[in-house]
Amino acid sequence: MRRIIPSTQSLACFEAAARHQSYTRAAQELALTQSAVSRQIIALEEQLGVPLFKRSRHGMVLTPAGHQYSQQVAQWLQGIERGTLDIMAHQGAGGAISIAAVPTFATRWLLPRLPQFLQQHPGIVVHIDVQTRPFVFAELQVDAAIYTGTPEQARRWPGTQATWLMDEIIVPVCSPGLLEPRTQRGRGRAYQPVAPAVLTQLPLLQQSTRPDGWRQWFDAAGVEEAPNALDGPRYELFSMLAVAAAQGLGVALIPPMLIEDELARGELVIACNQPLKGSRAYYLMTPLTTAEAPAQEVVAVFAQWLVGRATS
Repeated sequence: MRRIIPSTQSLACFEAAARHQSYTRAAQELALTQSAVSRQIIALEEQLGVPLFKRSRHGMVLTPAGHQYSQQVAQWLQGIERGTLDIMAHQGAGGAISIAAVPTFATRWLLPRLPQFLQQHPGIVVHIDVQTRPFVFAELQVDAAIYTGTPEQARRWPGTQATWLMDEIIVPVCSPGLLEPRTQRGRGRAYQPVAPAVLTQLPLLQQSTRPDGWRQWFDAAGVEEAPNALDGPRYELFSMLAVAAAQGLGVALIPPMLIEDELARGELVIACNQPLKGSRAYYLMTPLTTAEAPAQEVVAVFAQWLVGRATS
């Protein structure tokens, strides 16, 4: 049976026009005339039997159906382009894998270790996209994701299977200068870790996605009175918290594995020796798919390496 697939030319014209909300700008991007773009989109609308654009006082605007279709087409074209570039670059050898990961984990933990994987598997290319929330694999065109969440959240991600990598352990860290007024100088270093209750007197940095983080830490440390547990500036990413803490803005709760360089340079220090193993962990999420074996083999090779590095 003949497949109902529009031409790539008409899809490319539609995607560009939808993105720019302009036939003229789409034509300029694609090195075509405006009338050529218009003809391609008219042919696409006739094939679909659905109007994709409508005219308004401000020009051409997408219809609701056009808006939905444009998002799908953009993902399809991106996937085709990525696959084409991969096979051109390696002439069919090796393989490629696309990973979605939370940003700080990707930059602070995964990328520094990735050369080890490439040394063992030089024919494989690893693409990394940043994602902070669960998504639909079919829509994002990625092969796997590194996700941090609770076991329940990992189980509830539909259409996926989760492989545990490591538990998330957080510690309070800050600039050494923030502790100096409250501690005596130890031999060979300018700070000493303080008792948990002392942190209630220091400015606290909050993570916007974990508003109860400090409350949980104080509870685990046995501190009953912490009136400022919810106070302080909020930042979304661990990397932002690390920079703010290093600049002396307050104390932050961060996994040590994400700030190894700052700790080694002395820009950040452990404010209190009370690590907290929370309810979250890092997981490798892969889709339940019937993809072809070669793609699955590349994912399996990367998964085996990643699990080994995470548990070593």
